[in-house]
Amino acid sequence: MDRQTFTGDGSTNRIRNHNAWTERLIIIALLMAGLFLFTINLGDLPLRDWDEGTVAQVAREIFQAPENTDRWLFPTLWDKPYLNKPPLVHNLIATFYRLGGVNETMARLPSALLMAVSVPLFYALGKEVFLSRQPALFSALIYLTTLPLVRHGRLAMLEGAVVCFSILLMWSVLRSRRDLRWCFGIGISLSLIGLTKGMMALLLGGIAFGFLAWDTPRLYRSFYFWGGILLGCLPVGAWYGFQWLHYQEAFIETAVFSQSLSRVWQAVDDNGGPPWYYFQRLLHFLPWLIFSAWGLHLAWHDRIWSWSKLVLVWSGVYFLVISAMSTKLPWYILPLYPALALAGGRMLAEIFRYPREKSYSRYWGGLLLFLAVVGLGASVYSGLEEAMSQKLAVIFLAVALTTGISGGLILRRNPQFINILTWGMYVSLVLLVLSPHWLWELNEAYPVKPVAMLIRDQVPPDVPIYTSFAYERPSLNFYAQRRVIAVTNEELKMYWEKTPQAYFLVDQKTFQQLSLAENSEQNYQAPPNWNLVTPENNN
Repeated sequence: MDRQTFTGDGSTNRIRNHNAWTERLIIIALLMAGLFLFTINLGDLPLRDWDEGTVAQVAREIFQAPENTDRWLFPTLWDKPYLNKPPLVHNLIATFYRLGGVNETMARLPSALLMAVSVPLFYALGKEVFLSRQPALFSALIYLTTLPLVRHGRLAMLEGAVVCFSILLMWSVLRSRRDLRWCFGIGISLSLIGLTKGMMALLLGGIAFGFLAWDTPRLYRSFYFWGGILLGCLPVGAWYGFQWLHYQEAFIETAVFSQSLSRVWQAVDDNGGPPWYYFQRLLHFLPWLIFSAWGLHLAWHDRIWSWSKLVLVWSGVYFLVISAMSTKLPWYILPLYPALALAGGRMLAEIFRYPREKSYSRYWGGLLLFLAVVGLGASVYSGLEEAMSQKLAVIFLAVALTTGISGGLILRRNPQFINILTWGMYVSLVLLVLSPHWLWELNEAYPVKPVAMLIRDQVPPDVPIYTSFAYERPSLNFYAQRRVIAVTNEELKMYWEKTPQAYFLVDQKTFQQLSLAENSEQNYQAPPNWNLVTPENNN
């Protein structure tokens, strides 16, 4: 009897040790995969408009501020108070500037590292809500290979940090159901979100509390629950208090209303869109959208379970709120993707676990084969078009092969399509970030670096610069290390006549229309079609 008991205990210990090592290996593998995908090739492309140029400049002013100043607490943009967003990410970038200098890699690295860490963190969230390894792993792999998360998570923006902290928030919420000490983690997560993107903490916090009200309402009667949350929220409360004491009504008017709450009822900076705007953005979630849609249906059918409640509240409330907002920007949808990844991961786990009992929808295979045809056509077009890169053709071909093979396996009811689709999407994204095409927004306007270098070389300090371009470009300002102010042609002509000490960055068409060559003292050519000129009486 003792021998059998001892043997049984030894077997149990070996199983536990094996499971522990397996968990460690999964977490390390997910972290390494995330680090490679999010951090490789960060510095090969210039910063883009709008947020990258602004965030990087605010961080530089924090970095260049004299010692023993409070610029880290009260940041500036071109020496004026910066009240748009809290400065947590800006301070992280400033810290990296001190380590590696002011460049694109250091500007983007904090967000990229947070996104890489969020991959194993999301796996931990899945283990907590599913109580099983397989759906958690599938969810993490979907999250890792989501195109919008990879692209925006690599940028010097706030969104990567918000997504990471939102995952930390939901993980803390799940763990607090059985250990009230994690309520402090809820408060810390809300503080991190609030110190990154202000009022976003109210939305994500409301989602978290809504889930608990449905799943574990007993927590609302606990003093430790509220005490832990309030204690964790002290940092963000203190920051808002300091801002109000320092700026008074200007902070409330700008940071709270103009740049945050007003986005609900009016389109800030003309960034509006129809109510179905984010339905269109969801197409960027392909091919995983196919399985997440079925996963949401499964969640509604099995809504007595905690994972279903979390997915439904997270995805439903968040999507409805951002769709109802008047201001619409592509990256507002990013915190929705983790919820959809959970739904898709659960669906893939059901298919993989019961391949013969669960019917395969032919729509899945058909949609993947359609994506393969589209990808193949894009590959052929990119290869034949001279303006396109051969790298782009290879990327589209990789996507076509991945979706085509996966679609064929689905039609044969072979669950191995999950492995093919996951690895194929990961390889395709690696090829994308190794190419110059992962930041395609740079093609929307002229390259800023050559123009910025000309401005730095030729324009004396503290001399105003006006441009005929349609809008002010924060990326150009960052590289030129000064503001280049966008004005209309009428304003440009007025400044030309009344501000002889100024410099003017004008396109070739405007240069000829206003006949600036006739009375200009200096005329520098800036590629591709720009002239940097100054009036002839400029001293």
